[in-house]
Formats: sequence, C-alpha cells, structure tokens
Amino acid sequence: MLLSVNTFVSLDGVMQGPGNPDEDRSGGFDRGGWLVPHASTHTDEVVQSWFREADAFLFGRTSFGLLGGYWPKVTDPDDLIAAKLNTLPKYVVSSTLTDDEADWSPTTVLRGDVADEVRRLKELPGQELQVHGSWKLVQTLHQAGLVDVYRLLQYPVVVGTGKRLFPDGSAPATFTTVDESSRVLPGGVVSLTLHPTSLGAISAGAYAVDEGRSATVLG
Repeated sequence: MLLSVNTFVSLDGVMQGPGNPDEDRSGGFDRGGWLVPHASTHTDEVVQSWFREADAFLFGRTSFGLLGGYWPKVTDPDDLIAAKLNTLPKYVVSSTLTDDEADWSPTTVLRGDVADEVRRLKELPGQELQVHGSWKLVQTLHQAGLVDVYRLLQYPVVVGTGKRLFPDGSAPATFTTVDESSRVLPGGVVSLTLHPTSLGAISAGAYAVDEGRSATVLG
C-alpha cells in the first residue's frame, strides 16, 4: 500500500483543531474550528475523493480518539467517509492504549517501533494506507521518509499559532505537484497533491546579472 497523509492546513501551515473549538486545545490552543466557515460542497468532494482511495487507516492515539468518538455515530448508509472509517482496518500507534480501549472495530494497536511497523503495513495488499490528522505521527513518518503522497486542502486563513504540518526542525524536502488534482476551489481553498522527490537536502541557486541580463544560476 502507498502511505498517504491527508490533512487540512491554514496559510501558515497550521493543522491543529480545524473542525471544532474543542477538538484539540493542547498547548493552550484556542483558535479551533477555523476550517468550518470555509467548508463547501467543493471541499467535501475533494475529501470524499481522498477516502475513495483508502484500504486501511493509520492514526496517532489522539486522532484515533477524536475520530472514533464521532464517526461511529454517523449511520447514514450514503456517507462514504463514515462507511470507510467504520469498516476498514484501522491501526493506531500507542504504547498506552489497551486493546479493550481500541474498540472502534476493526482496530489493531501498534506498540513497536513506528517506522518498522509502518514499513510492514505498507507491504500488505491494498491501494492506500491513509493518515488523517495525527500531527505527531506525521512528523515521525516524514522524518523517516515513509510518506508517498501528501494531499492537502489549504484554507485562506492565517491561524497564527498551533501545530504546523512541517514545524521548525523538519527534515528538508522537495515535492512535485500532481497537476490534475491540484487546483484552486471556489472560495479560495487550494487543493494540493504532492509527491516527495527528495528528503534530507534541498537544492539551491541564485539570481545573478550576466552581461546586463538577470539570470538564474543553479548550483
């Protein structure tokens, strides 16, 4: 399976608490729910397209608890997201969560080394192993070079504080954009699909004047 990270971010890269003021107040965060005023049928369609690719899900403990407290209550048979989340295999990374507490069936608790466990999961048959939310887990996966695709909805909001998708200290990386699935939606939300092309270093260059003309120099 490919490993995909699917998430909502603000213009300043914040992914904390997009859907509810009380979703994640850790660190004193008091700006939750910033996504909701900008949600639309267009953003809903993009998110549904993400979930159509899923064959399994991978969560950190906090996101597992948040999503597991909401989506099992959604019983509409026509809700694609609920159907996928409530029926497909789920894996949650935690050293403290018990099997009894992981009662959003079917769920398996991963207690070993995260990178090793995820490499094993990626060898299983299927289309995608998807991560949604799970900020701390995403950092670990990025640093280990395990993410195959990032799908982002970037909202026209500067939150100003909170957990960022790529915080200071993240491994430098470069990406290519998948043009057919990257676009500006009505209302200004940007849908991006990114494939990592390098990790650990980025190329650099400079602008220079060459015989009176501005030119780029790549080194």
